Amino acid sequence: MLVDFQQLPDNARIWVYQSDRPFTEEECEQILRDTAAFLTAWTAHGASLKAGFELRYRRFIVIGLDQSLNSASGCSIDASVHFIQQLEKRYGVTLLDRMNVTYRQGDYIAYKSLSDFRKMAGARSVSANTVVFNNLVATKKEYIDDWEVPAAESWHNRFFKA
Repeated sequence: MLVDFQQLPDNARIWVYQSDRPFTEEECEQILRDTAAFLTAWTAHGASLKAGFELRYRRFIVIGLDQSLNSASGCSIDASVHFIQQLEKRYGVTLLDRMNVTYRQGDYIAYKSLSDFRKMAGARSVSANTVVFNNLVATKKEYIDDWEVPAAESWHNRFFKA
């Protein structure tokens, strides 16, 4: 059952999938349609799941699940991963690789491998004040409060310790 993402409770479970490149406007429109269709039909053991999503910055697919109605099962989570894998193939992007870092450089959103980001931190090309996207957030409240934060306030801070 598809609901407006904003209507999900603060404790809704969140999955953030970051693309290695921005989607085109046409791709965004199709991703919005496909994700809405997937979530409308998404179930756990035949029971509807109350889920919403948003596409942020033409780069992040964020899926939220209100678990007060029904919780995701292993099979339903597998189905969502399969859906994301289909998007990866269709658009030639990487969405499931968590060993990459996405961060802001002014208005530009950059994407680097974890090892490149670590090197940039060592070379002071990025700092503890660099805004990063913490895709490990687990709830909607964490997503709202802690997703887009200075590196010093996320797991990325380990690259800036002396």
